[in-house]
Amino acid sequence: MAAAPSAGRRIAGPGACRSAPSRRRRVPGLLLLGALLLCALQAQARQAHGQGTAAGHDQARAGACLPDCAAVAPRLGIEVLLDERIELLRGRRVGLVTNATGVDSRLRSTVDLLAAHPQVDLVALFGPEHGVRGDVQAGDHVADMRDPATGLPVHSLYGEHRVPTPAMLAGVEVLVFDIQDVGTRFYTYPYTLAGVMQAAAAAGIPVVVPDRPDPLGGLLLEGPVLDPALASFVGMFPIPLRHGMTIGELARLFNAEYGIGAQLHVVPMQGWRRGDEPLRGALPWVPPSPNMPTPDTALVYPGTGLLEGTNISEGRGTTRPFEIIGAPFVDAVGLAARLNAQALPGVLFRPVWFTPSFSKHAGQPSAGVQLHVTDRSAFRPVRSGIAVLKALHDLHPDQFAFLPGTPPFFDRLAGVDWLRAAIEAGQPLEDIEARWEHGLAAFAERREAYLLYR
Repeated sequence: MAAAPSAGRRIAGPGACRSAPSRRRRVPGLLLLGALLLCALQAQARQAHGQGTAAGHDQARAGACLPDCAAVAPRLGIEVLLDERIELLRGRRVGLVTNATGVDSRLRSTVDLLAAHPQVDLVALFGPEHGVRGDVQAGDHVADMRDPATGLPVHSLYGEHRVPTPAMLAGVEVLVFDIQDVGTRFYTYPYTLAGVMQAAAAAGIPVVVPDRPDPLGGLLLEGPVLDPALASFVGMFPIPLRHGMTIGELARLFNAEYGIGAQLHVVPMQGWRRGDEPLRGALPWVPPSPNMPTPDTALVYPGTGLLEGTNISEGRGTTRPFEIIGAPFVDAVGLAARLNAQALPGVLFRPVWFTPSFSKHAGQPSAGVQLHVTDRSAFRPVRSGIAVLKALHDLHPDQFAFLPGTPPFFDRLAGVDWLRAAIEAGQPLEDIEARWEHGLAAFAERREAYLLYR
């Protein structure tokens, strides 16, 4: 059955396509005029071909700006903090929670920027999953250490402790959290942030969050809202699988809605708009984790990340994790044909054969598909991921399996237990999507007060 044109909720407030304010990088006047004319022509052409509207909760914006028009990089929160809001750090001993993504637009590390700043006294570093330098594989514990570049102590927040202890915070007077998120609920960095805020609130220490873009654009909400009974470190609060918020907006939501009550200062970006993406050369992409190598990975992750709860390889140990999926028993040609026959929006599936170098099925020749996103704005990652799961279940009912557990890890990732049951029962994709729409509508209304960008 062909899929409907939309399966998410697109949110856009007034002025979503307003001209961006002046930024540090200057564009010659004629070039800027040409870019604006191109943007207008593209939007007009899209509307003429019926691409500017979508069914369900996908509300088109009048005169929508396309991501390709975002030719100039925004000023990141860390740049605004150091240039215009340094009073938040001046005269205080600073603890920094960061990783390899903590860089400015010139790829200078936040660790190095704060350590070298004459008005900042950086005294401690805190490492999330994958570590401060991003060199630890998924799920592996991060050890306490000394940072080789600065000599500062590095306290692990993904080992024995998931939140800073009073001993870790001794001598720290303000905490800075500067990490790039990927826009998906089951990524762990937002919950490291929540734990940092909880510990800071208990200790009376303010938290500063320099904001960074949502690499998925911040417009579309997709997937089920988490059932609090399934809360874990891959989903702590009732938000959708694709939440459409920046890390700073999530901090505001968590702090107010879920009783954290930290002294929170979010430093917004300048010039970022919903729909903008850190792509097209505007901002460099630094992998937030070892298996998130490109923006394309982040785009498919909300859907194919669900495969982590099954016996299917999600592509770890290949050069295209989460884009390539499969297992030794999969019929690659049959799977690709079944998925392409559904005409899922914005994506094609190519049969592939591969041998993972580590993780599931390491060293075993495997077969499956690679997702090729052909239209980023039309692509629905959660819908596509569930379609993949259903096709695998239906094609290989005796070999495909959800991983055991109490509750099953798949349920933790999905945030609900009914999705697994629906796949096993063979429910249509449209019925599955309809079941999460009410929760999406309620979350969209609740999150509105915490958005910083339109």
